[in-house]
Amino acid sequence: MTSTTWLLREGVVLANADMASTYSERLRGLLGRTEYEGAFILPRTRSVHSLGMRFTIDVAFLDRQMCVVDVVSLAPWRMALPRWRARMVLEAQAGAFERWGLRIGDKLELHDPGDR
Repeated sequence: MTSTTWLLREGVVLANADMASTYSERLRGLLGRTEYEGAFILPRTRSVHSLGMRFTIDVAFLDRQMCVVDVVSLAPWRMALPRWRARMVLEAQAGAFERWGLRIGDKLELHDPGDR
Protein backbone atom coordinates (compact mmCIF):
# COMPACT_ATOMS: atom_id res chain seq x y z
CA MET A 1 0.00 0.00 0.00
CA THR A 2 1.16 3.53 -0.63
CA SER A 3 2.35 5.61 2.28
CA THR A 4 1.12 9.17 2.76
CA THR A 5 3.46 12.03 3.58
CA TRP A 6 3.84 15.74 2.85
CA LEU A 7 5.67 17.21 -0.14
CA LEU A 8 7.63 20.34 0.85
CA ARG A 9 9.75 23.00 -0.83
CA GLU A 10 11.85 25.22 1.45
CA GLY A 11 9.82 24.06 4.46
CA VAL A 12 6.46 24.95 2.89
CA VAL A 13 3.93 22.14 2.37
CA LEU A 14 2.91 21.94 -1.29
CA ALA A 15 0.62 18.90 -1.08
CA ASN A 16 -0.14 15.58 0.53
CA ALA A 17 1.95 12.97 -1.23
CA ASP A 18 1.41 9.26 -1.70
CA MET A 19 4.50 7.16 -2.35
CA ALA A 20 4.28 3.93 -4.30
CA SER A 21 5.85 1.26 -2.11
CA THR A 22 5.70 -1.76 -4.44
CA TYR A 23 6.57 -2.46 -8.04
CA SER A 24 2.90 -2.92 -8.98
CA GLU A 25 1.99 0.43 -7.38
CA ARG A 26 4.77 2.11 -9.38
CA LEU A 27 3.54 0.42 -12.55
CA ARG A 28 -0.08 1.45 -11.93
CA GLY A 29 0.62 5.02 -10.81
CA LEU A 30 -2.55 7.09 -11.22
CA LEU A 31 -4.23 4.71 -13.70
CA GLY A 32 -7.90 4.04 -13.05
CA ARG A 33 -8.55 7.34 -11.30
CA THR A 34 -10.76 10.06 -12.75
CA GLU A 35 -8.97 12.81 -10.81
CA TYR A 36 -6.25 13.14 -8.18
CA GLU A 37 -5.67 15.73 -5.49
CA GLY A 38 -2.08 15.81 -4.23
CA ALA A 39 1.21 14.35 -5.38
CA PHE A 40 2.12 10.77 -6.29
CA ILE A 41 5.78 9.75 -5.91
CA LEU A 42 7.24 6.91 -7.98
CA PRO A 43 10.68 5.95 -6.58
CA ARG A 44 13.27 4.24 -8.79
CA THR A 45 11.58 5.62 -11.93
CA ARG A 46 13.06 7.50 -14.90
CA SER A 47 10.15 7.45 -17.34
CA VAL A 48 6.37 7.30 -17.22
CA HIS A 49 3.45 6.82 -19.57
CA SER A 50 -0.18 7.91 -19.53
CA LEU A 51 -1.57 4.95 -21.47
CA GLY A 52 -5.13 4.43 -20.23
CA MET A 53 -5.13 7.64 -18.18
CA ARG A 54 -8.37 9.61 -17.95
CA PHE A 55 -6.81 13.02 -17.39
CA THR A 56 -3.65 15.00 -18.21
CA ILE A 57 -0.89 14.87 -15.61
CA ASP A 58 2.01 17.08 -14.61
CA VAL A 59 5.24 15.09 -14.32
CA ALA A 60 8.42 16.17 -12.52
CA PHE A 61 11.60 14.15 -12.80
CA LEU A 62 13.69 14.27 -9.61
CA ASP A 63 17.36 13.40 -9.04
CA ARG A 64 18.85 11.63 -5.99
CA GLN A 65 18.63 14.81 -3.90
CA MET A 66 14.97 15.36 -4.94
CA CYS A 67 15.93 18.32 -7.11
CA VAL A 68 13.60 18.83 -10.11
CA VAL A 69 15.57 18.10 -13.30
CA ASP A 70 12.68 18.36 -15.77
CA VAL A 71 8.93 19.04 -15.88
CA VAL A 72 6.42 17.98 -18.55
CA SER A 73 2.67 17.81 -19.03
CA LEU A 74 1.53 14.43 -20.28
CA ALA A 75 -1.83 14.07 -22.02
CA PRO A 76 -3.60 10.68 -21.94
CA TRP A 77 -2.08 7.97 -24.13
CA ARG A 78 1.41 9.50 -24.28
CA MET A 79 4.88 8.40 -23.16
CA ALA A 80 7.67 10.49 -21.67
CA LEU A 81 11.24 9.77 -22.69
CA PRO A 82 13.53 8.67 -19.85
CA ARG A 83 15.46 11.35 -17.99
CA TRP A 84 18.75 9.63 -17.20
CA ARG A 85 19.55 11.92 -14.23
CA ALA A 86 16.15 11.17 -12.69
CA ARG A 87 15.80 8.69 -9.83
CA MET A 88 12.12 9.26 -9.08
CA VAL A 89 9.05 10.83 -10.61
CA LEU A 90 6.41 13.09 -9.11
CA GLU A 91 2.96 12.98 -10.72
CA ALA A 92 0.01 15.30 -10.12
CA GLN A 93 -3.16 16.30 -11.93
CA ALA A 94 -2.47 18.89 -14.64
CA GLY A 95 -2.34 22.41 -13.25
CA ALA A 96 -0.99 21.40 -9.84
CA PHE A 97 2.61 22.40 -10.62
CA GLU A 98 1.46 25.85 -11.73
CA ARG A 99 -0.51 26.28 -8.48
CA TRP A 100 2.51 25.13 -6.46
CA GLY A 101 4.94 27.25 -8.50
CA LEU A 102 7.05 24.12 -9.15
CA ARG A 103 10.03 24.75 -11.45
CA ILE A 104 13.20 23.03 -12.67
CA GLY A 105 15.86 23.41 -10.01
CA ASP A 106 13.45 23.31 -7.05
CA LYS A 107 14.70 21.18 -4.17
CA LEU A 108 11.85 19.12 -2.68
CA GLU A 109 11.59 17.05 0.46
CA LEU A 110 9.18 14.59 1.99
CA HIS A 111 8.06 14.82 5.59
CA ASP A 112 6.00 12.34 7.60
CA PRO A 113 3.25 14.38 9.27
CA GLY A 114 3.52 12.12 12.35
CA ASP A 115 7.15 13.18 12.97
CA ARG A 116 7.68 16.14 15.25
